[in-house]
Amino acid sequence: MNKVLKNSWALFLGMGFIMMAYGFQGSLLGVRAVQEEFSLTSTGFMMSGYFVGYFMGAATIPSIISKVGHIRVFAAFASLASLVILVHSVLINPLIWFLLRVLTGISMVCIYTVAESWLNDRSSNKNRGSVLSIYMVILYGSIGIGMFLLNFNSPKNFQPFILISVITSAALLPILLTKQKPPTFKKIKAMSLKNLYEASPFGIVSSFFYGTIQSAVFTLLAVYATSMNFTILEISIVTFLLAISGAIAQFPVGKVSDLYDRRKVIIISTFGAATFSIISIIVSRQMYLPGGLATSKTWFYISFIIFSFCSLPMFSLILAHTNDYISRDKFVAAGAGLQFVFGLGAISGPFLCSIFMDMVGPNGFFIFLFFFHTIIGIFGIYRMKIRPTAENPDSQFVAMPQTITPAGIELNPNTEHIEEPYSDKVKEILERKGVEYKKRYKNNEKS
Repeated sequence: MNKVLKNSWALFLGMGFIMMAYGFQGSLLGVRAVQEEFSLTSTGFMMSGYFVGYFMGAATIPSIISKVGHIRVFAAFASLASLVILVHSVLINPLIWFLLRVLTGISMVCIYTVAESWLNDRSSNKNRGSVLSIYMVILYGSIGIGMFLLNFNSPKNFQPFILISVITSAALLPILLTKQKPPTFKKIKAMSLKNLYEASPFGIVSSFFYGTIQSAVFTLLAVYATSMNFTILEISIVTFLLAISGAIAQFPVGKVSDLYDRRKVIIISTFGAATFSIISIIVSRQMYLPGGLATSKTWFYISFIIFSFCSLPMFSLILAHTNDYISRDKFVAAGAGLQFVFGLGAISGPFLCSIFMDMVGPNGFFIFLFFFHTIIGIFGIYRMKIRPTAENPDSQFVAMPQTITPAGIELNPNTEHIEEPYSDKVKEILERKGVEYKKRYKNNEKS
């Protein structure tokens, strides 16, 4: 563990700053959109821009990294993310914010890919699980801390946008000053959607619908809370509870899924999330009323924590379930394919959820979550009736953040064997010998 931190502290620190800014930004834009009286549909459309950009960036980033290199790509897109957030405070318009969110999505997927391929290069079979665990804790912990920065200043002012830009720029310092050499980047091909569906129909269908759920939860929760007249502190609390309770839930839920039929665990989890979506509506009662007229939010917080506990580990469960039906050497390719399908669903999530909210009011947020979680559960029951459970000793649950890229999926300790990483000195010697060998080979050809 100490060796992992020693070799990757700069990257972990930089990603901590990035995720702190990311968590702050999502809440800030949601609250500001309500204060600027954007329609709910416009707000959902604007927030979906992030996932459009994420999807576009995921397709183009491998070739950019191969041509330019990790450090330059990280520096360029972190700078772009820092610049884009400042433009939000100057040009306040849903369409312009949509385009800016597209740029943010492109920037973030580039940053994730660089960070995760770098971590993968610094990992060995002995410590990949530890690296992934530390990475997850930093991601979710930093997002949670970022939520509380919403109390720094009024979202109506420009100072919060400047703070996000400053934090994002600060992430560049440890990365650019590190002595560690960047890794060699290898492209990871996803399984075709046809092959992935043949391997696990439930995996690919549930991944798509879960993408719509997750994108809506993380982008529109602050919008829901603002519409319900929550104070800035209360918005910070509820968004913090989402990130932290979801992270904590990964490990106990994952352990249960390794002991029992994984599809049953997914079905119970998704119906649990659907149930507590409805309970959240019931206990919300008169929370939206001003001052002393509002009902207590305690039961709402408890209900929402249990919802997050059921819902947030589901991507990792779906990934592990899909791996139950394929061989170890296809784990990374299948994960890349599921991430692609997840992204397709995520693009439509915020926009569809905003339509629900527009039709029935703020609680349309939870009706949307209930509807799509129920669809996953019903399809899971159908699949259990027509296909027996598979026993695959190579497949185990591994906690993964929803933002994971194919490069990060390789950190799963259950994937195929990878070579022990060389030290920087050994790499230099090997590179020098390689150059000398090429020179000798060319001279021999000439003679």
